[in-house]
Amino acid sequence: MWANRVPYKDFARHSQDVSARLEEASLRQARQLGREVRYLNSAQLRKEDVAREIAARDGITAGPICVLRSVDPCYAFAIHKNRQRRRLEIQYRQRKCLHLYHYQVHPAFGFLHARIQTWFPFHVYVCLNGREWLARQMDQAGLSYRRYDNGFTWVADLPRAQALLDAQLQAHWPSLLGELAAALNPLHAEFFARYPTQYYWSVAQSEWASDVLFRSRADLQAVYPRLVRHALTTYGAVDVLRFLGRKIPAGGGVPPGFSGAVESDLKERPEGVRLKHWLNHNSIKVYDKGSVLRVECTLNDPKDFRVYRPREGDADGPKAWRPLRYGVADYQRRAAVGQGATERYLEALAAVRDTTPVRALAEPLCRGGRGAGAAAGAGAEPVGGRGRRLTGGGESPRVRDQRPAQPRPARAAVPPCGPG
Repeated sequence: MWANRVPYKDFARHSQDVSARLEEASLRQARQLGREVRYLNSAQLRKEDVAREIAARDGITAGPICVLRSVDPCYAFAIHKNRQRRRLEIQYRQRKCLHLYHYQVHPAFGFLHARIQTWFPFHVYVCLNGREWLARQMDQAGLSYRRYDNGFTWVADLPRAQALLDAQLQAHWPSLLGELAAALNPLHAEFFARYPTQYYWSVAQSEWASDVLFRSRADLQAVYPRLVRHALTTYGAVDVLRFLGRKIPAGGGVPPGFSGAVESDLKERPEGVRLKHWLNHNSIKVYDKGSVLRVECTLNDPKDFRVYRPREGDADGPKAWRPLRYGVADYQRRAAVGQGATERYLEALAAVRDTTPVRALAEPLCRGGRGAGAAAGAGAEPVGGRGRRLTGGGESPRVRDQRPAQPRPARAAVPPCGPG
């Protein structure tokens, strides 16, 4: 305000003018390409479903899909009249304003959306999916795979896929996300010409998942109910604390000084059963989708975890274990936290005993033939080899044959969905 010589009394008029110009500039490319711009007047509509319907209807497989306009809650600046001090003050508070959701099929990241808040300070949110990104990576590498919804049921070369997922963690997020932000607001440099500023990228929410790939849904269903029953009846608060990285005393029990909330929740969905455990605002869950068993760790509040780093503002100072930050600088540590949590959970599931009769396990070995995933003239697979594990980043992979009662997954992490 000061840099542009705008008095507080003119803030509303100035902001309305800037917001109108931002909206026009942000929508220009979509309109030039003939893409739909739609206003959504209901919070009940799932924006991703709307965007995918438009992409299917218009046959869009690359580039911008649409822009959805929606008035949503946000934090923004507003002028407040302080009657006690008899002056105008600018406040940062919760309010509502127009947001623009840009959906596209990005050449590197695949299907994604980025949205911009059209009122000062123009927050930007980007939502990426690590599996979408991996699919693009595998396409470029000539690596065959099969997808089911938001996952992979088969990959020709899992170690190569894991290497591609691991590479996602080396991304230079400020430049990658900065390109997306520049497309949302082409007038950013002009608006801030007298007070140059760039976005600080942080991670509002991150997910890291480990997927166990089974040959078929029937193979998964042969063991999954037993796994869920074991987790629901056996895992207590101390187990959840351990899964999510808390140190448990040698004698067991809740760590001294712990104060927080631990909850577990079971939910049946059309696609399967989900069991979720909460520790404050962070969680870990297990669910089935098609022939995939997934364990997923979600971080909403990173301060419950630690990263080995110097003190803020003292890059050359001594390092120590300090609170994990929201900023993308700590994203690799987020991945390590998520991987550790999913591995501990799956190791605990491995304690479930398999009560399948030996005859039922051995019978497939006596049959030759060509079946799904089986070599010609050979038995389907050695006893206990129903699942294979893929691990990846943002949602990263490793492969191991495993016993049905001891599923060991692949990890996968989802890159940041973060405000600017």
